[in-house]
Amino acid sequence: MDLFDKCRQFDFALQSARARNRLFYSRAIAPAAAPVTTREGRELVNLGSNNYLGLTEHPQVKAAAAAAIAGFGTGSAGSRLLTGTTPLHLEMERALAEFKGVEAIVTFSTGFMTLSATVSTLAGEGDFIFSDELNHASIIDGCRRSQARTIVYRHNDPADLEAKLKQVPGEAAKLIVTDGVFSMEGDICDLPGLRRLADAHNCKLIVDDAHATGVLGRTGRGTAEHYGMEGKVDVTSGTLSKSLAAIGGFSGGPRAVVDFLRYNARASVFSASLPPSVAATVITALGILKSEPERVERLRANARFMSGELKKAGFSVHDHGTPILPISVGDDDRAYQAAGRLEQEGVFANPVVFPAVPPGQAIIRISLMATHTEEQLRTALEKFTLVGKELRII
Repeated sequence: MDLFDKCRQFDFALQSARARNRLFYSRAIAPAAAPVTTREGRELVNLGSNNYLGLTEHPQVKAAAAAAIAGFGTGSAGSRLLTGTTPLHLEMERALAEFKGVEAIVTFSTGFMTLSATVSTLAGEGDFIFSDELNHASIIDGCRRSQARTIVYRHNDPADLEAKLKQVPGEAAKLIVTDGVFSMEGDICDLPGLRRLADAHNCKLIVDDAHATGVLGRTGRGTAEHYGMEGKVDVTSGTLSKSLAAIGGFSGGPRAVVDFLRYNARASVFSASLPPSVAATVITALGILKSEPERVERLRANARFMSGELKKAGFSVHDHGTPILPISVGDDDRAYQAAGRLEQEGVFANPVVFPAVPPGQAIIRISLMATHTEEQLRTALEKFTLVGKELRII
């Protein structure tokens, strides 16, 4: 056996998929996060981006990033512990902590790195982690790296979680970890149920607000605000790459916990810090969100409109009150066909197939922005209806 045999086999499968027009990943679009994008010279309504509040295109955000590059350069060239901390990094973490209502925040260079590092640093050998079966891959990675015993509970099922908690020694150190908004389905975790179980079984609770920040709650502060439970989550994590228009991630909670992560998480200690321009972007994005909370309601209005119209057209849409709308299409091949035809008709949307979803339950996953106009959404709906009828999805 040659170490690269698997690479060659994968390459053969990749080329085969490309030849059959079944490869819809790594498609180059520009701008990547705008409501309308271009691909190979053609305009497409972009229903694939997680730029929920539309802030990547905001003039103030772009100006702040440009000013930071002019003043601080393009990168930090060092870890946060050594030469990678600027006043902008400290201001960003203070602004995030205020926004999320926690004592302190530590930032990481990617959202994936954030959850993987947070889970694996806080839980270790001899501990127990209880993880929702549909948690993001970053959480799964953190569970594996932690050396704790990981117990997976059925998706959003407090009864199954409770049964599994009862099987663990009461004196053991335990952690429950969940997405706030689940990235594929768009549904919301049962935070009240998780908090009740965490209190009853002496567990700590981590909620990943990657898809909830800027989305849930009256002012977009996330899952805890959505449920009126601010201050009831032990560690709140999230990403800077969606509603906050940048790249990176954060974990926040009690100052002692945050400092432990800052000085013990290998992804923090041994990774270069975020560029100062990212910090300036996040600071400015938070300021706009604070001064323009109506963006959150516009996002919800767009989601309600799109979901309602798709259902009227006959599509099976999983609507959980978030801007993530999975549309059931059937098998994997039909999902690829739908994505290809939608692109031909001027709509960019993402096919999601096995193993990301169960076999035979492929979806077209669309995500909406506050900055989508009704005209853009109606254009997309017209094309969805055309393709849906053509492929007998509706």
